[in-house]
Amino acid sequence: MPQAIQITQFGGPEAMQLVEREVGAPGPGEIRIRHHAIGLNFIDVYQRTGLYKNALPLTLGMEGAGVVEAVGEGVTHLKAGDRAAYASNPPGSYCDVRVMPAKCVCRLPDEIGFDTGAAMMLKGLTVQYLLKKTLPAEGLQPGDAILWHAAAGGVGLIACQWAKALGLQLIATAGSDAKCQLALQHGAAHAINYRSENFVERVKAITGGQGVKVVYDSVGKDTFEGSLDVLRPFGLLASFGNASGPVPPFAPGILGTKGSLYITRATLFSHIATREATQAMADDLFAVVKSGAVKVRIDQRYPLADVARAHVELEARNTTGCSILTL
Repeated sequence: MPQAIQITQFGGPEAMQLVEREVGAPGPGEIRIRHHAIGLNFIDVYQRTGLYKNALPLTLGMEGAGVVEAVGEGVTHLKAGDRAAYASNPPGSYCDVRVMPAKCVCRLPDEIGFDTGAAMMLKGLTVQYLLKKTLPAEGLQPGDAILWHAAAGGVGLIACQWAKALGLQLIATAGSDAKCQLALQHGAAHAINYRSENFVERVKAITGGQGVKVVYDSVGKDTFEGSLDVLRPFGLLASFGNASGPVPPFAPGILGTKGSLYITRATLFSHIATREATQAMADDLFAVVKSGAVKVRIDQRYPLADVARAHVELEARNTTGCSILTL
């Protein structure tokens, strides 16, 4: 019988339980997909703890790759037998087979394996909308310096490579010298160990005191103030995660005193709200991966039943690159 990882209450990794369940036929606008690999992301932790609320019981997971088994009425871009991958709401990818909305599921090119497809969709599409659509008022041009926090993670290592391909000078932060070296190996122009260095001072030194046009920040509470301090006038802070906890309330007036700054709380799911937008972004991601400009690094593989250990290591920031669950 099909299996899934579910929670019946919000909490720690121990809240996740392996259960058996029936999986029926897809309805209108849906597909049934059998996973070959499942992506692991920090948003899964937010949903498990209840920081991001969902109805219970909840099957976690936002990302996967596998083979389409059946399609419902009205689905024309996919058919049974297609290789496919997705990043999609609602959650539910921590399973071997599921029924789900078809609009955010894309046919996976033959050149890209299932493991890579599962590892790259949520993370790669996140980098795509940040570097291509979440831009400072003055835009970004080749040679511009940007700051990217947590640059040795799955999203960060894709960003290092994609930014280099775009001609940007990505300044990476990470929590160890080894992680900084990893970011440099993947295209970062500079790397800062935020545990042993003051990243604000280093960024100012690297940019000759000017600061950067944009900071991409998935860390949240711990880096928020420093991220504002490294922005040049009219710069943008793009907050897209809360690995250290959510950003506390702040007075908007501080943005004026620091140089008429902009701030946005970005999320992938606003950008993939339509079938057309999802496919266009995925096509861009597939192209940069197939070209070799971006290589998707998978450093951790866990059996689906061992997902609790995967969450412990992810929350402790002991992972690098991408993590996947295997079946």
